[in-house]
Amino acid sequence: MAVIAVDITYRQPYAEGQAFGNTGAYERIDGVLTYAVDPEHVANQSIIDLELAPRDEQGRVQFRSDFSLLTPQIPAQGNQRLIVDIVNRGRKRVVHTFNRAPVTADVSWDIPPGDGFLFRHGYSVVSIGWQWDVYRSEALLGLEAPLAQLDDQPVRGQVIVEMRPNVVEKTRLLADRVHQPYPVADLDDPHAALLVREWKDGPAAVMPRHQWRFARESGDGVTPSREHVYLESGFQPGKMYDIVYTTTKAPVVGSGLLAVRDVAAWLRHASAMNPVADGFARVYGYGVSQTGRMLRTFIYLGLNQDEEDRLVYDGLLPHIAGGRRGEFNHRYAQPSQQHTPGFGHLFPFADDPMTDPFTERTEGLLDRLRTAPTVPKIFYTNSSAEYWRGDASLVHIDAAGQSDLAPAPESRIYHFAGTQHMAGSLPQGSGSGSDGAVGRYPYNVVDYRPLLRAALINLDRWVRRGVEPPPSRHPRLDDGTAVTRREVLAAFEAIPGIVPPDPDRLWHLRELDLGPDAERGIGRYPAQERRIYPCYASAVDRDGNEIGGIRLPDLAVPVGTHTGWNPRSPETGAAEQIVSMLGFTAFFPATQAAREASGDPRLSIEERYADREAYVKQVTDVAQQLAADRYILEEDVAMVVEACAARYDTAMALVPVASG
Repeated sequence: MAVIAVDITYRQPYAEGQAFGNTGAYERIDGVLTYAVDPEHVANQSIIDLELAPRDEQGRVQFRSDFSLLTPQIPAQGNQRLIVDIVNRGRKRVVHTFNRAPVTADVSWDIPPGDGFLFRHGYSVVSIGWQWDVYRSEALLGLEAPLAQLDDQPVRGQVIVEMRPNVVEKTRLLADRVHQPYPVADLDDPHAALLVREWKDGPAAVMPRHQWRFARESGDGVTPSREHVYLESGFQPGKMYDIVYTTTKAPVVGSGLLAVRDVAAWLRHASAMNPVADGFARVYGYGVSQTGRMLRTFIYLGLNQDEEDRLVYDGLLPHIAGGRRGEFNHRYAQPSQQHTPGFGHLFPFADDPMTDPFTERTEGLLDRLRTAPTVPKIFYTNSSAEYWRGDASLVHIDAAGQSDLAPAPESRIYHFAGTQHMAGSLPQGSGSGSDGAVGRYPYNVVDYRPLLRAALINLDRWVRRGVEPPPSRHPRLDDGTAVTRREVLAAFEAIPGIVPPDPDRLWHLRELDLGPDAERGIGRYPAQERRIYPCYASAVDRDGNEIGGIRLPDLAVPVGTHTGWNPRSPETGAAEQIVSMLGFTAFFPATQAAREASGDPRLSIEERYADREAYVKQVTDVAQQLAADRYILEEDVAMVVEACAARYDTAMALVPVASG
């Protein structure tokens, strides 16, 4: 077993001993795991640079990661199933999401129980640190990765960092978000380059070397820094900058993938080191956004088998990952980076083998797992935002854009129609998104979490009892529900106050050339971008609401238009482009008079529904049908209806108030 030591730093009753249904009370166990893996073992061969890491006396590579476990105090009262929460940028996410707990702006050590959904059903949850560049803290879980060396010396090589400011700034950290940067090897490196583009796929201009330097603003003026870049004229909001330079720090980034594998193996099987003495009968992995893409990488690399040749995960739920992988297993990878063209943007995108129309390479995500065979059951769930990001349709439409793909027998694909990247809520949000950009319109309010809860239960039933889950639902070419994004945007031109983004400045995935050493996980930057892979989104109805995928009552019985895209606010620059991950909700006019006064082509709420009671009746009918089809749980029907009623009340409250 790869886990060789467990250092428990905290063990106390969870949520002050609160009991959750028949499961009873839970306990929380925090600590640090030490791993030791054999770099020569076939199960570890896909990890880039593992063979270059220092070894212990037994020839193993060691590393450490943080964990936090929630499990029933009386294990027999649980359901013997474990969910592995692959934390997003160090942040624990499973309990907040499935238990519908409030998420605050501040990341904290605490894990609020929310409505207790997971615990009432008896699930245990372990959150695992895996990301080398997270600044570990009480609240953020991370990993101490081994460093690759050549002839006992640090490995030198090229790294690229993308920056997109939302305000004018002269100093930028050399990292994606606020993570540990790759330090600059030579402050005066004449080969370093700073490039700037107006939009993601736009032409790159090289900024003269004398206009910028590796430095930062400080109380003493501008001082040299191996972790920052300084531009005297200032980085401009909305523009995209890439800096390419040489570093001498090469963590084995893929050791994080092994942590994700081996924490599951450790807890699954009974051992003296396992705090749950008898282990677990079933293990499921959940990743959201960044870590959903990590799970797609985990699948592609065939890592669902440990060093003892045992199955690790029974089921996986990569959520809002789209069709991409990520920077999780190459030299100088930045796991939080998602936009810069690189290893995470490469073919294949779909489960089954298919031929890349550009390279003529035939490959599928599940190829290696099927060879073992160690294929888990997989649910791919996506919001509309991943389609507007330019890659989600590649999961189920061939890379030539000509036909729908037959679903793999081991997986299901669900599109949550009319949703943004993270679940929406009331009151309607505005202001800065996760990357600091601001959307032009108030954000999407559709809460898709009931769909996720049902997905987990359906995945569990499929694994344990062989109960076939509901069929995949997503936009399709053969029924006209999958169309180009340009076609969708045309439908919004008549809605007053809505300025669609420029369809020529939307994001795509492209054929990439990462250099002659790409197969060894060593890139050449910037990557050479070539032909564009096709991209589709869901078609919309006359209200602008999507018709492909699973339609919650918000779309089937609407009080507004809900999108997975939102233009950037002019105050943060590039107003013709979209904000990453955010959608918007534009409520219908409440009355016919208000609609006619504004020239809105969408029927008003009073023209659609006789009154609130009639509206709630239609919502209830749709929710009950979704439950009958198993896309939501029967226990969540009332919650869905109540949420829609609250949105109805919000929309009706927007009636203009006449003056004296």
